[in-house]
Amino acid sequence: MRIITGKYKGRVLETLPDKSVRPATDRVKTTIFDMLQNRLGLKGILVLDMFAGSGSLGFEALSRGAGKVVFVDDMEEILDVMEKNAESLNCIPDTEIIRSDAMSYIEKSSRSFDLIFADPPYSYERLNEIPRTIFEKNILNSSGYLIIEHSKRTVFDASPLFSLAVQKEFGNTRVSFFIHHKLNGEKA
Repeated sequence: MRIITGKYKGRVLETLPDKSVRPATDRVKTTIFDMLQNRLGLKGILVLDMFAGSGSLGFEALSRGAGKVVFVDDMEEILDVMEKNAESLNCIPDTEIIRSDAMSYIEKSSRSFDLIFADPPYSYERLNEIPRTIFEKNILNSSGYLIIEHSKRTVFDASPLFSLAVQKEFGNTRVSFFIHHKLNGEKA
């Protein structure tokens, strides 16, 4: 697994060899960041990478100019891998690595992020709660994006709290972009 572009372009990230972590593929990452390029400036933003795994999405955001990434995962082994990745990229000051259940973290967080990635296991029982909790807690800035990678069988309930702006499919994987509801016909 490698970083696609930016200041860390081509650098290889470590992950766990046992397949317990499912990193975003290069194709998925490329699509996500190509779509963000026209919607959200990454320069200096604060990013939350929930269910971070190897940190692939967060490190890609740092490579493309994000100011800081908060990585949240509850597996001790993967946190060690993330720390090694941050050390090898020499970006430790730009990262915060937190051991926590991702939902517990967002339920307690008082921070406000510009971009939030969530890449939970496809079998994660609380998957449908992620957008509702993030928008209820108002931890996504008004012009920010929540991006969830999930099984294409997952359908999110409509909500007055957020809009589903875009969805892209890659085989059995779907990537959903959530935003705050826009007022007076503003475009996403």
